[in-house]
Parts: sequence; C-alpha cells; structure tokens
Amino acid sequence: METSASLLERLRNAPEQADWNLLVELYTPLIRGWLRRYSASNQDADDVVQEVLAVVIRKLPLFERERTGSFRSWLRTISVNCLRDSWRSKRFRPSAAGGSDFHMVLEQMADPASELAQRWNDEHDRHVLGSLLEQIRPKLNDEMWQAFKRVSIDGATVADVAVELGTTTNAIYIAKSRVMSQLRELGRGFID
Repeated sequence: METSASLLERLRNAPEQADWNLLVELYTPLIRGWLRRYSASNQDADDVVQEVLAVVIRKLPLFERERTGSFRSWLRTISVNCLRDSWRSKRFRPSAAGGSDFHMVLEQMADPASELAQRWNDEHDRHVLGSLLEQIRPKLNDEMWQAFKRVSIDGATVADVAVELGTTTNAIYIAKSRVMSQLRELGRGFID
C-alpha cells in the first residue's frame, strides 16, 4: 500500500494548496468546537477560528517538533492567544458569566498540566485519529478494514477476529500492522 509523507512534514517543507486545504478541513471543526464553548455566538467562534488558522498557516513553516504532543500544544497555545486577543479587542464576548471566570478558563487552557488542557489534548487526538481513519478507509479492502477495526477499535482478540473473518491470525496481524503503519505515517507530528 502506498503511504504518503506526513502532512505536517509536507506543510513545513514543500506545501501544496491541497495540503493547506486538508489542514483547514482537519482542524476547523476541532478548533470551532473548542472555542464555541466560550463564545456568545457561532460568528464569534468562526472569526477566532479564522484567526487561529491564519496564525497556524503563517507560522507552521517555523514550527519545530520538540517532544510528544508539541504540535497539539502549539495549536492550543495559538488558540488561547487568539481567543484572548479577540476578547481584549471586544470583538468576542465570552459566554462565561463575568470576566474573571473567562480569565480563569483562559489560564487553564494555557496551562498544559490543567485538566482542561488535558481534555483538549484528548479531543485533539480523537478528532485527528478519526479524520486519519476516514482518509485511510477508502484505500483498504473490506477484510483489511474489518480486521483492523475489530482488533484495534472494538478490542476483539486476534483469534476471534480470525475466526469471524475466516482467515489466519497472521493475516489479522498483517492487516493491523499495515493500517497502523499508514496511520503513523499520516499522523506523524499530529498525534503520538
């Protein structure tokens, strides 16, 4: 199976319009969901999403992955800063009652050790994983997808899935390995 270079690497080194479009499609719903919790309207959240994506597009070529999860932390930091800037400029009205509550939320979002930041990290990884699986699925035959899904997503045992699909355990391990390889390649730098 053909595996493309990591989207993150392509965006940093030799981006094409299709790569930028994919980044925007991938992250717009996630960022909008994050911001919508704290906005008075969809329009406010959409405006901040556009600001976040503009910063990401402008600064991504300079981004250097330093550790596990650094891209999602970088993205969260940009989101928090854009949200804070919008609130300060009065273009954005927080839905939290009182400015101090909103300031506290911003500080929690900015703190990588906070429960809120951890929740954002988990949402990020689930969202990106789901999007990557949607990209990979059409490239797989049905048996390979079922083998991967049943073992890796549903938690079934390899032996049970081999019986269900009428194949060998070795074939199940190979299918899982091939899909995981594609996921690792596509998601390198985005999820760990």
